Amino acid sequence: MGEYRSSDDDYDYDYYDDDDEVDFVDDDENAAELEAAVDPEILPNSCPSSKVITKESLLAAQMEDLIRVVDLLSLKEHHARTLLIHYRWDVEKVLAVLVEYGKERLFAKAGLTIVETDDVSSSQVSSSYCCNICFDDVSLEEITTMDCGHYFCNSCWTEHFIVKINEGQSRRITCMEHKCNAICDESKIRCLVRARDSDLADKFDRFMLESYIEDNKRVKWCPSVPHCGNAIRIEVDELREVECACGLQFCFRCSYEAHSPCSCYMWDLWSKKCQDESETVNYIAVHTKHCPKCQKLVEKNGGCNLVSCICGQPFCWLCGAATGSDHTWTSIAGHSCGRYKEDREKETESAKRSLERYIHYYSRYEAHRDSSKLESKMKETMQDNIKILEECSTASSKDFVWLFNGVDRLFRSRRVLAYSYPFAYYMFDGDLFADEMTKGEREMKQNLFEDQQQQFEANIEKLSLFLDEKFHLYNEDEIKDLKLRVIALSATTDNLCRNLYECIETDLLGSLKHLVHEIAPYNTNGIEKASLPSYQDT
Repeated sequence: MGEYRSSDDDYDYDYYDDDDEVDFVDDDENAAELEAAVDPEILPNSCPSSKVITKESLLAAQMEDLIRVVDLLSLKEHHARTLLIHYRWDVEKVLAVLVEYGKERLFAKAGLTIVETDDVSSSQVSSSYCCNICFDDVSLEEITTMDCGHYFCNSCWTEHFIVKINEGQSRRITCMEHKCNAICDESKIRCLVRARDSDLADKFDRFMLESYIEDNKRVKWCPSVPHCGNAIRIEVDELREVECACGLQFCFRCSYEAHSPCSCYMWDLWSKKCQDESETVNYIAVHTKHCPKCQKLVEKNGGCNLVSCICGQPFCWLCGAATGSDHTWTSIAGHSCGRYKEDREKETESAKRSLERYIHYYSRYEAHRDSSKLESKMKETMQDNIKILEECSTASSKDFVWLFNGVDRLFRSRRVLAYSYPFAYYMFDGDLFADEMTKGEREMKQNLFEDQQQQFEANIEKLSLFLDEKFHLYNEDEIKDLKLRVIALSATTDNLCRNLYECIETDLLGSLKHLVHEIAPYNTNGIEKASLPSYQDT
């Protein structure tokens, strides 16, 4: 992230209570300056760092990299593909290895062997040839020679290729010769397999085409369900969140939904925790006990520690041991839990605290996700209200871009706030980072984080309140006042969100000594929408 000053001098916007009277300068230039702070259209355009690859543009995207390597090394297309598959379609990596180790080492690492011969020489065979695999005598027309110089009959080659394709090894089928790791010519593979099974040949072509995605560290399928058919290519560091043309926002590193400011590992833990009903098990551990006779779960519904199962067996709630039915408020006849009672109570209290802590963070995470779903209808309502307003307003009030910019800021900030709760759950639980912080350091950092989180949350709720006002009933002056409030508060919310990210990146995750947790960098314009490439229509 770039430099950012977090002092109060960076913004002069306060938090407005309903009864506050704030005097804004009623000036169009000041409004424009404020609006530029939050309007993505006014900010300088940056070159998109991610592109959408559709089914139609996949071949063109692949050919773009192939042509670069073909031209650079004067290779055939299938040789260039072999190199790129080995180096995961990283052209820069191919160039780096070429410069450092030379062409011979570059080819050897990728299993690329080029021998200046295409056919079996007449000195080696006469009119027929005995295949060293099946030991059948075959004519020269039934022999295929690979780039490494080894040759076998077409039937053996075909069987070899069919087995490898069915095993999912289409992209790197090696020569049949013992200890030869040369990669076979894909055009010869295609020709021989198609003569036997055209469907399998089509499958081979599809595997070779999709290798651009499957073997490419900078390209991933969009994880949408049902699948949209698109892939995303990034041009820079893979730690980022992107938005596909289908509208799905996801983390490029782990392919989960966009989850910053959670790290990928934290989000993986949180997702599993929410899905595997682990907290239901925790609830059962806190509030129920097994009957010592029939083993059915029993829930206590009174204050007495002597409980009875439906099978008729009385037992002690504190330790779970079977007892008689005679008891007083302080003891059970002939029974004493002893030291085990203390251990059991500590165990139960620990499970109860763990459950209460999880409920605290989960309820707030879900509350903000629910708020975001409700607020998603806000744009539709705004458009309807703007139509009403435009019919009865002067021309000076017909620019309502600031409203939609405010809603976009609200959506982006609400998403970050929701995911900040799973982050806090793991950051300060005392287990995941037990070796990184002392108890005192953890409490200090938690207070720092929660102060910024609460300030951020208060601004989000205030922005939501402003945007939900019935502005279509306002007069001209009231609309101008609302405009300045929304623009100012949007800018403040953006700054607070940036500060929260810096706190997480620098003060919390950045101070870790043994574990590495990274998050996608903050972007004031939200998650980047991947652009359609220039070869989309080719």
